[in-house]
Amino acid sequence: MVLFNTSVLVAASLLLVGWYTWKYLSSPLRTLPGPRISLFTSVILKYHEFRALRTRYVHNLHLQYGPAVRIAPNEVSFASLGAIKEIYGSGGSGYDKTEFYDLFKVYGRRTMFTTLNKEDHAKRKRILADRYANSNIMKSQSLDGIAERSRRFIERCSQSVGRNIDLFEGGLHDYAFDGVTHQLFHPHGSDSLRNPKDEDIMKQVAFDDSLQNRLIQYYNPTLHKIIGQALSIFAKPRETPLADELVLSAAQKTDPAQFTLLSRMQDKVYNMNHMDMAAECLDHLAAGIDTTGDGLCFLMWELSQPRSFYIQRRLQEELVTNPDVSFDKLPYLDAVVQEGLRCFPPIPMSLPRYVPLGGRTIDGFFIPERTIVSSQAFSAHQVDQTVFPQPSLFNPERWLQEEGGLDRKRLFFAFASGGRGCIGKHLALAEMKVLLRDVYSRFTTFPDEAMADEDMEMSDQLISSQPRGKKCVLRLEPIENNTPS
Repeated sequence: MVLFNTSVLVAASLLLVGWYTWKYLSSPLRTLPGPRISLFTSVILKYHEFRALRTRYVHNLHLQYGPAVRIAPNEVSFASLGAIKEIYGSGGSGYDKTEFYDLFKVYGRRTMFTTLNKEDHAKRKRILADRYANSNIMKSQSLDGIAERSRRFIERCSQSVGRNIDLFEGGLHDYAFDGVTHQLFHPHGSDSLRNPKDEDIMKQVAFDDSLQNRLIQYYNPTLHKIIGQALSIFAKPRETPLADELVLSAAQKTDPAQFTLLSRMQDKVYNMNHMDMAAECLDHLAAGIDTTGDGLCFLMWELSQPRSFYIQRRLQEELVTNPDVSFDKLPYLDAVVQEGLRCFPPIPMSLPRYVPLGGRTIDGFFIPERTIVSSQAFSAHQVDQTVFPQPSLFNPERWLQEEGGLDRKRLFFAFASGGRGCIGKHLALAEMKVLLRDVYSRFTTFPDEAMADEDMEMSDQLISSQPRGKKCVLRLEPIENNTPS
């Protein structure tokens, strides 16, 4: 019996070794750099995903293995300009989105963001893109809305002068929420900076805590259906009833302002029904809060640090000495925002695509069809140190240098790139610049001593990020008490 058991054990071991050897030798991705275990399983990657640490894990692999790294048996991450152009640019237009984007469907419908192939995306983009183009964002009604909401944010800050204020829960996301609802369906938008009921709606959308639940839904939908109710005790599902009520009601209004997205979608030529319009609005709503609110949160925290205080002073000097200059004509303000988005991209995570039929060569590696390939902004902005020297250093001055300027712009991936890049980037940039101008021409910000560095580490939320501690506590002092020298 012992001999039999030993023989079975040896045979099983040999079979296992043989299987692993065959798996290794037959893998089309075996020539790519990466941890050996990633040839056989994605369990390590998923472990970090469930801990909200995927971005950091993938980035550390890039630091160890270079700009091309195998992260799972059928998935490769790239962090080079050439790869980004191939996958997301015009040359890579055949790289369709993966089923990962099904997690973002709204009311069971596909929005522009969740369409998987380029043809369907192009149709929807023709309806929506005009509302976010530069020519539109400069229209007076649109800019007036941003300016008015910034004034309301300043009112809230003024009430907290000399005291600590949590900008994560206490204003930045309200500002972003009110701004995007203004663009979507004014005059039927929100006023969460002054209305607690509207602020409750914002918190449902922005402070979502359903990462683990949604990942299980993605990786094992059958298991999710079976244990969904029990799972919700430990991993919250995504629920936004208040936001649903706001969006579904607003989408039925027949008098939105002409500059709004809703007005565009209601044009009969596009034949969009009520639920299609509501789904698109809710999708843009969530995206608008994440990009502006979280981006400002990380940036203002960095500006408040002793290591960056000279940057805050230089920004204040530009703002105070140029009070009548438009927000988009201030070079140092622009450099601060660009560097903030480089160091702390609100959408730092991988944007997965399928390699088209026939396979493609990316960064010198042949990648078979249906392999998942992606780039993440956090790594794209830091791995190539010839483009971004001292990448971990927050240094707005780099954006004021002529040398290397074109390469920096090409590798800037905070809003993705190509035909499926973020169509709301001009709105987000305008909102960030207007608010920073209004804050730092009036106040100096300091970090709360009770805050720890760990509180402001990135916590992944599917593709966006937020501070791990879900707080960003600063102290505001009037600028006249801290006049820039």
